[in-house]
Amino acid sequence: MITVTDIDSRLLDTQRAFDSVAADYDGVLGNNAWIQRMRERLWCAVERNVPIGSRLLDIGCGTGIDAIHFVSRGYQVVATDWSPQMIDRTRSRAIQSGMTDRVTAQPIGIQELNRLNDQFDAAYSDLGPLNCAIDLESAAKSISHLLKPNGKLIVSVIGRTCPWEFIYYALQGDLKRARVRSKHEIVPVNLNQQKVWTRYYSPREFYRAFQDQFELDHYRGLSIFLPPPYLLRDRFRSIYRPLGWIDDRVGGWPLIRSIGDHFLMVMAKCG
Repeated sequence: MITVTDIDSRLLDTQRAFDSVAADYDGVLGNNAWIQRMRERLWCAVERNVPIGSRLLDIGCGTGIDAIHFVSRGYQVVATDWSPQMIDRTRSRAIQSGMTDRVTAQPIGIQELNRLNDQFDAAYSDLGPLNCAIDLESAAKSISHLLKPNGKLIVSVIGRTCPWEFIYYALQGDLKRARVRSKHEIVPVNLNQQKVWTRYYSPREFYRAFQDQFELDHYRGLSIFLPPPYLLRDRFRSIYRPLGWIDDRVGGWPLIRSIGDHFLMVMAKCG
């Protein structure tokens, strides 16, 4: 049984881990060209589904790359993150971009979203913050309460089935690491020699936590044929482009869309 003390300890572990990398997170670790490619898939999904000028909630904003992009496109954004250092980076980015009037950054974790007293047209969460939610069902309820009727929720989530990752670690003889995504409980994942407590999901498992509050619109896999960003090497760039082209064409097909490094899901609040 997970105790309150366990939960608090895991939340603090995750917070410290992301605080420790915030200063350099825009580089290879957090935003190389291949990660940017996945970011842009979520950007397109938001811009297709949410009218310009809408008020957006960014859940797990990191250093504010997504928030500043959407503000530059004409949205208003409230950016939240459990890491105070990430929030500081987001605020600095907003100042540097001259966009402090349209983006607000608050140090609020997913487990604290009920602290917000606001209504949003849509919410998004990019590149896996919801994998760090200790209680995903409670998070779903909190997000639903913050959205207007029929408000959209658009997320990219770290998936359970990533053949590239399994093969990579299996060939290295590290079967424990190769199988980490298969675990159904929350597990510690190394980040800068610290722990990020993470739970992996299939699209079906993830949506189950949201089904009482949200209707599923669609989902697709990300980085299916293309390896995960941390396995990509520039010297193989010539073969990655056609693999990415295949991902874009077939990533929404049944069965195939349930595998890959991440999946992208679009939902609408019931009612």
